[in-house]
Amino acid sequence: MEKERTEDSVDRHIARWSGKVPFDVPTEAVITRIQLLAKHVNTGKERALAETGLQRFEFETLHRLASRGTPWRAPSAELAAELVLSPAGMTGRLDTLEKSGLVRRLRAAGDRRRVEVELTEEGHRRWTEAMRWRGIAEAELIEPLDDTDRAALSALLKRMLLRAETR
Repeated sequence: MEKERTEDSVDRHIARWSGKVPFDVPTEAVITRIQLLAKHVNTGKERALAETGLQRFEFETLHRLASRGTPWRAPSAELAAELVLSPAGMTGRLDTLEKSGLVRRLRAAGDRRRVEVELTEEGHRRWTEAMRWRGIAEAELIEPLDDTDRAALSALLKRMLLRAETR
């Protein structure tokens, strides 16, 4: 029977630095674990992109469109604002996505200057597959926690985030 590990890399980090640098041990433990877990989350996101052949910018754009529900459509200017892109940056991004068959641009009937961006079926399929891979990575990460632990951790993180967001 394999013995469960009880010491993680943060425990070793704290032991290595204790007495050498002034820090509050509980604070250091929490913040360092959050930072390391964030790296693991990002690794899972990168794996999802690799599995689906999407680049981060492609996923981000598809994600914004998919969030709108069927027909997965939004004005180009609205997407640019959400993604914090200039009009030229948005045009370049859409050119790439359209060439890949992931989105299509549609001219608004009443105003030909207005461009709507719509996910294609292939774009939605690829986004859905990336989300599936992300879900797998996230489930693996929180697997050690039962429902009660997950709810408690979520509540604690929410308190921290609310404080950070209101400063």
